[in-house]
Amino acid sequence: MSKLKITETSLRDGHQSLIATRLTTDEILPILAEMDKAGYYSMEVWGGATFDTCLRFLNEDPWERLRKIKATVKNTKLQMLSRGQNLLGYKNYPDDIVEKFLKNAIYEGIDIVRIFDALNDIRNLQKSIEVIKKENAHCQCAISYTKSPVHTTEYYLKLIKDFENAGADSVCIKDMSGILLPYEAYDLVKAIKKVTKLPIEFHTHCTSGVAQMSVLKAVEAGVDIVDTAISPLSSGTSQPATESLAISLAETERDPQLNLDSLNKTAEYFKDVVKKYQDNGTYNIKVLMTEPKTLRYQIPGGMLSNLIFQMKSLNASDKYDAVLAEVPRVREDLGYPPLVTPMSQMVGAQAVFNVISGGKYKIIPTEIKNYVKGMYGKPATPISDEVRKEIIGDEEVITVRPADLLTDEYERVKKDIGELAQSEQDVLSYALFPQTAKDYFEKRNKPSLV
Repeated sequence: MSKLKITETSLRDGHQSLIATRLTTDEILPILAEMDKAGYYSMEVWGGATFDTCLRFLNEDPWERLRKIKATVKNTKLQMLSRGQNLLGYKNYPDDIVEKFLKNAIYEGIDIVRIFDALNDIRNLQKSIEVIKKENAHCQCAISYTKSPVHTTEYYLKLIKDFENAGADSVCIKDMSGILLPYEAYDLVKAIKKVTKLPIEFHTHCTSGVAQMSVLKAVEAGVDIVDTAISPLSSGTSQPATESLAISLAETERDPQLNLDSLNKTAEYFKDVVKKYQDNGTYNIKVLMTEPKTLRYQIPGGMLSNLIFQMKSLNASDKYDAVLAEVPRVREDLGYPPLVTPMSQMVGAQAVFNVISGGKYKIIPTEIKNYVKGMYGKPATPISDEVRKEIIGDEEVITVRPADLLTDEYERVKKDIGELAQSEQDVLSYALFPQTAKDYFEKRNKPSLV
């Protein structure tokens, strides 16, 4: 077997998981040159929640962040995460927005685009795959890993073949809840290796306490790339620590051959940065706690903390365990959607409403109705007629690719934002997050408002 490759996640998923994506560009830039010496295969630096957070909370332009990172990192590929037709938002966007957004991201320095769909509906990935390939970037298709009676090994192998046939350059097992057990990881990687020659990457979270063991078994099975985070931004709801894995595999045939001196300097730097977030309360000790209940309920760490907050705000903290128990029932009713954005938020909200209202589907969010209508894509298994009727009555369920029902909107959005937007990238920011981007542009264009 060849040496293991490492994707460093601290600049995206690491701080998204532990400190609510609050790292600023000024905190990232000073350590980049050192990180660039480490010998990583790639660094995940953009996408996910970073875009929204830059505009909403940090008063930063996410496009400018990407440009500055690209200007410093010379030896390591830059990677981003995109939610397929949802891009970095929470709904499907028209094809023209998807195309322009990905073109700009790749132009500004993204080498690898990891795309996934919350329902594993490949129709929601096709436009992204087409654009990424046309722009000569690396297209990595990720399976949103979950467990259910229909999410079998055969289900995932078919999905991998669909990715390959659609043009993927590599595939990723995206275990957002940290529920893939060690021997299951070994068997799944072995099975995927038999059906494709594409490189396989493994992404997991330490939430449930099994991630390090699962990573090691995946490595033994021949996985090509593993996601890790530098130690101060690792563990808990984040990824396993980069240094620990590098040292564990040193002088083995899978030795990633990372520069330990660079890793140590990076870790020391982030210890100081993280201390600020510990002191101001952003870094909550709860995110570091192992939660084996995750293995039962399949709830990602971020969703767990959201549910705690929701129940507290509703003065119903005593019903938290009832909501946890309701989540799997809602999931089953809705065709076993994987609990990843936006489905995790939607299923969680419905579970809360069911418990608070004292009955199933007395209160139904619009997003759940749209999901049952097929507006988000096709569930892994059909929703029963009984549940469908309860949620949308006699309304029709669509069977086409959801984005086929959308019309191009770049020109309309451009006209709507007008002179506040100074570039095509501004228009795209506005297309994804209208009010947030508008607020940011107004502050930026009138510095006295900051």
